[in-house]
Amino acid sequence: MHATISTTEIFLIAMGIILGVPYLIWRVGRTDYYAPLVVVQIIAGILLGPGILGRAFADYYAFVFNSQVVQSLNGIAWWAVMLFVCIAGIELNLKKVWEHRVESGITAGLALGTPLVLGSVAAIGLLAFPGWIGARALDWQFVLGVGMACAVTALPILILLMEKLEILRQPIGQRILRYASLDDVAIWGVLAVILMDWARVGKQAGFLVVFALVTLAFRRLMRALPERDRWHVALIWLVACTWGADWSGLHYMVGAFLAGAVMDAEWFDQEAMDSFRRYVLLAFMPVFFLSTGLRTQWDVGGVAVFLAAGVLLAASVGGKLLGIHAAGKALGWPRAEASIIGWLLQTKALIMIIFVNILLDKELISNATFTALLLMAIASTMLTVPIVAPRLQRMRELIFKSA
Repeated sequence: MHATISTTEIFLIAMGIILGVPYLIWRVGRTDYYAPLVVVQIIAGILLGPGILGRAFADYYAFVFNSQVVQSLNGIAWWAVMLFVCIAGIELNLKKVWEHRVESGITAGLALGTPLVLGSVAAIGLLAFPGWIGARALDWQFVLGVGMACAVTALPILILLMEKLEILRQPIGQRILRYASLDDVAIWGVLAVILMDWARVGKQAGFLVVFALVTLAFRRLMRALPERDRWHVALIWLVACTWGADWSGLHYMVGAFLAGAVMDAEWFDQEAMDSFRRYVLLAFMPVFFLSTGLRTQWDVGGVAVFLAAGVLLAASVGGKLLGIHAAGKALGWPRAEASIIGWLLQTKALIMIIFVNILLDKELISNATFTALLLMAIASTMLTVPIVAPRLQRMRELIFKSA
């Protein structure tokens, strides 16, 4: 029977599974409070991966997710994540960060630095055991990479969660976006250092110089164009930047972030940008989640992976809360306010998953470490709304405070 089914038909079966299974779990199970659809899609990606579905139904797994289908899915996943990372770059509001630079610098620095240190300590512990470090990683790259994964805040998912909590456009929501934006810049900067290929440092430096020079002309062009043309030019710019970054030895996702970071959000209608982000999440990102799930492995043993995920979760959440409470004490915030900000900023999900996908691509972490970090990101994101929502309800007056 299999011989009569074309690759196109198998591809469509795979797409039906990718789009249908998470939606049914989310809608029928009414998981939105604990696990928004995007989190269910990530979990479904793991369940549909080789470690679970592939092990339980090896023949059907090999039939549906054969090499030709996976290759096609990977193409969609690459484009999806490029669009998503570019949008994350556009949504950075560095002007607001500069206006409140002292407060933002203290808060973002402690919010990033504390979980980075604790995550790095956890990574040093993992180095004592085989199977965690990637084949091409130096110890410092592994430690810094895992530490930074614990420090990441998922800016796009943070925006979605704050929309759900109805605080995105309120002063406290805008403050949290400032802190997350500054951390986002630092995260991608550290990633560029981790990925620096000293054998090709000339190409990488050349790309960055050319990028900086061309950006000046690009920004002048975008300001002169009507908005309907800016969308088209922005996509062409995205392709050029991602190609250049990948060619130079940096990762294409670094190029996607740079492409978005040099664009101003006010060049685009805010409602249109919000809709575009939602459509990318709806139509394309589920394929990326599946491709992520296909990479999960349990080679060092399921118990070990879950134990590592628990340690990394404690470092990530605990570090973020400690850092924010330290910032709150220095800046005179109420303890409850610091707690709400800390729990929101510890949200991981997409950006952390994108980050560790890059580390895995470059063989700086193993599949087991990737799986542990993925589990940590899911748990981190699922904790956010159930913990923050009741605290916000009790402290509703916080959302009316001035920025």
